Amino acid sequence: MPKKGKEKNTKNKAKHTKLMQRKLNKVREEKRLRALRLKALVSKQNEQQNDNQDDQ
Repeated sequence: MPKKGKEKNTKNKAKHTKLMQRKLNKVREEKRLRALRLKALVSKQNEQQNDNQDDQ
């Protein structure tokens, strides 16, 4: 049997969705920035190794 009265959590659904999207976007952005920093570090390291090999 369905519940009588108001449906559960209808007032907060929009707010909850908004907050969850904000949280997920923040995590995605942090992940993307971390990947960019790692990529920059790897390319810098490779460049230094190439310079060292050229000197020898």
